[in-house]
Amino acid sequence: MGAVSVAPAEIEVPQSAEQAFAVTEPDVPWVTLVHNDPVNLMSYVTYVFRSYFGYSKDKAHQLMLDVHHKGRAVVSSGTREEMERDVQAMHGYGLWATLTQDRG
Repeated sequence: MGAVSVAPAEIEVPQSAEQAFAVTEPDVPWVTLVHNDPVNLMSYVTYVFRSYFGYSKDKAHQLMLDVHHKGRAVVSSGTREEMERDVQAMHGYGLWATLTQDRG
């Protein structure tokens, strides 16, 4: 017969390790921002939003107006990797885009 080992009833974890494993804030989503620029036509920006993101004509037009009048608009949200992909795609279309965490 083999020996049976028994785990201790309570394991003491140092305070610093407890803090390292504590979740204090939920994951904050990332967003892609498209910024206004003096180069691209409003109709082209609307076209990009429709073709890349699949937005309806009205949604794409509203986002384009936000870019034009407010200077920028949030065009997508998700994981950092997804937003990095979207920013690169916007750059490929010649639009000025950045990503940031959405802090509300």
